[in-house]
Amino acid sequence: MSSKEQVGPTGRPLPTFPKPVELKSHGPARVIAMCNQKGGVGKTTSTINLGAALAEYGRKVLLVDFDPQGALSVGLGIRAHELDTTVYNLLVSREDDIHDVIQPTATDNLDVLPANIDLSAAEVQLVGEVAREMVLARVLRPVLDEYDVILIDCQPSLGLLTVNALTAAHGVVIPLECEFFAMRGVALLVETIDKVTDRLNPRLEVDGILATMYDGRTLHSRDVIRSVVAHFDDKVLHTVISRTVKFPDASLAAEPITTYASTHGAAESYRQLARELVARGAVA
Repeated sequence: MSSKEQVGPTGRPLPTFPKPVELKSHGPARVIAMCNQKGGVGKTTSTINLGAALAEYGRKVLLVDFDPQGALSVGLGIRAHELDTTVYNLLVSREDDIHDVIQPTATDNLDVLPANIDLSAAEVQLVGEVAREMVLARVLRPVLDEYDVILIDCQPSLGLLTVNALTAAHGVVIPLECEFFAMRGVALLVETIDKVTDRLNPRLEVDGILATMYDGRTLHSRDVIRSVVAHFDDKVLHTVISRTVKFPDASLAAEPITTYASTHGAAESYRQLARELVARGAVA
């Protein structure tokens, strides 16, 4: 390692990820599920802000709110509880057009397929369906050629909705809180991903494990990230998302961090994540 090379929080030399080249046209989309069965690990925050950072780099991005809590929709200023049609209607009926359900956001190139509490009923209603694991893939098919990236914000469980997301996806990004107990669930998630790959979606791959809520001042955070790298090696992304009060502030303002606090280090972290995923080939 040369003296000029910077060592990142993961303990490895931190590469320089170039700014993505401009796209001449859009689509077909690569679908990425943001997935972890543990709640509170920064899934929704990462989906919103990665999507906004990719949109900043000229990618057309669709965010799919696939959590009945609807936090992603609310976090982008959409009053999901007032909507008559959401992703739930598209899952249980073929009568609605996905183009009518997709909502634009205040961020250029960034759209949302919203959800609300209605989605909690979908799991029960889909149980009797033929090919019930493939319903979301069917829902997204008409818009694949209109976007460069589709990010699915999964609910914190390994139930039928999450399996649908994994079946519809090309890749998975696993946000992982830098906390010891958060690590324990990753092996179970990877086992589920392996089963989906084996039985339902052979193209599915883990695009990366994203360390979130990192606090470099604590030995605990540093130990957890070293342990994750020791277990998962180059599956762990170089980009690390640090803990900051700016994230809840941006959520309250219903804005991505990239516009709410554009020059803050947290915004730059998500821009770096976008560049890293493009450099890895996970995103065009």
